[in-house]
Amino acid sequence: MNTPTDRLLRWLIALGFLAASSALWWPLPAVASVRIKEVATVQGVRSNPLVGYGLVVGLDGTGDQTTQTPFTTQSLTAMLQQLGITVPAGTTMQLRNVAAVLVTAQLPPFAQPGQTIDVNVSSVGNAKSLRGGTLIATPLKGADGQVYGLAQGNLIVGGAGAAAGGSKVQINHLSAGRIPDGASVERSVPTPLGEGDTLTLGLTAHDYATARAVAGAINRARGEGTAAALDGRSVRVHVPAAGDQRVAFLAEIENLSLELERPAARVVLNARTGSVVMNEAVTLGACAVAHGNLSVTITTTPVISQPNPFGQGQTVQAQKSDIAVTQAPGALIHMAAGTKLTDVVKALNAMGATPLDLLAILQAMKSAGALHAEIEVL
Repeated sequence: MNTPTDRLLRWLIALGFLAASSALWWPLPAVASVRIKEVATVQGVRSNPLVGYGLVVGLDGTGDQTTQTPFTTQSLTAMLQQLGITVPAGTTMQLRNVAAVLVTAQLPPFAQPGQTIDVNVSSVGNAKSLRGGTLIATPLKGADGQVYGLAQGNLIVGGAGAAAGGSKVQINHLSAGRIPDGASVERSVPTPLGEGDTLTLGLTAHDYATARAVAGAINRARGEGTAAALDGRSVRVHVPAAGDQRVAFLAEIENLSLELERPAARVVLNARTGSVVMNEAVTLGACAVAHGNLSVTITTTPVISQPNPFGQGQTVQAQKSDIAVTQAPGALIHMAAGTKLTDVVKALNAMGATPLDLLAILQAMKSAGALHAEIEVL
């Protein structure tokens, strides 16, 4: 039969087969779309670290021991002299309630005098705890030696502890604390936001494709020639001259969406913790791996050595050590090629190796050419 209904049915079936087959070869999107603000920032608009040296007072007998930290006594003496109090020479002060500290903070961009920022306070002596202490007015300086902030206030220490009779219990860290809004800004830092007719966007990661994508997204939204990629990390953008228009322009372009290509294959190894992290672009070639564990066991037994009954020697205690070396057998395991991250994870898990063993295995696979990724060791 060749009725219109039959022809329509055959056409729908053919279209379904075509759609199913196209899913096998049609490339999927590289990654989900991201905004420009997530991959780039304006160069020169950044925070600046501040640091200062000060004293914390009001501690409950948990401050510095002045016999081991003489700089605490010197600092208190200098502060008292500024307040008009002269300490007689040769006076021995027991400052159990005072601790010398370093005060650090981050001065955010566009911060103006009078605004407040958070500060971190850390002990530099042998104080047992800063809990309950008060930071005395401490100037905060930048890398150029200028004072950009003034810190003072009561510390918040997220810990607790107690000691008695030689026993000690401590929860979290007691020699560092934080003062929310503990510093007032005294000087602002100029930024390049209002200078010239161009700004440079700095990418968070070096990638030529990302720089091209950022420039293309801006040109499509604001006109051809507005942005140009200078290299793999910088994009130059022409901005309006007026300050309010410049802010509105940056607010618009930082929310533009763009499609990123697959990132470079990378495996990050942390040798201190045994952590292994790899991105989705990592692929694995066919290889064979054998890995055996080598363990060394040392057992020490105390031995008493006594002299003869009429000898002039003395009874002494010695140590007898037994050393045993054990090497576990490692079978040769064939690992098939994997073009997806899930395949690579399954292949590595099939070996049954610990994370610390994977550090050595992945580096050996990279040297053999079976691991298609860049390895970064932290």
